[in-house]
Amino acid sequence: MALFNVRVYGLLINEVNELLVSDEQEYGMRFTKFPGGGLELGEGLTDGLKREFMEECNAEVEILSHFYTTDFFVKSAFNDSQIISVYYKVKNRSPLNLNFKTTVFDFGTDDLKQVVQCFRWVPLGTLTENEMTFPIDKHVVKLLKEQI
Repeated sequence: MALFNVRVYGLLINEVNELLVSDEQEYGMRFTKFPGGGLELGEGLTDGLKREFMEECNAEVEILSHFYTTDFFVKSAFNDSQIISVYYKVKNRSPLNLNFKTTVFDFGTDDLKQVVQCFRWVPLGTLTENEMTFPIDKHVVKLLKEQI
């Protein structure tokens, strides 16, 4: 049976034009993506995004606008599902209380079996598609760069 995997992500840009990215380690691999994740059954897109920001960042976000929905085929890097990702521009409702890193994959461990996550701010002016791991995120970076 073919499955769809619906994902929802937030594009959070701070007051100095930096974009929040998430470095993660799971399934024996490391990847950089935007904060967010999988939609749960019975959940709406914006509710799912708000839940994901609470789970990952312990932060309430306000949805500003829809930015992009996947319009090309992408197979999941983790299973045989087809990925459909929806991106929203968001802003935090209060200051983020995270330990921001400046180096990619600064987890404090080299054990690929551990599931870990950290966050970085990346200046929009220096952001490149290569900063991201997955094809849809790379496309979103391209679209973001076209807007600035």
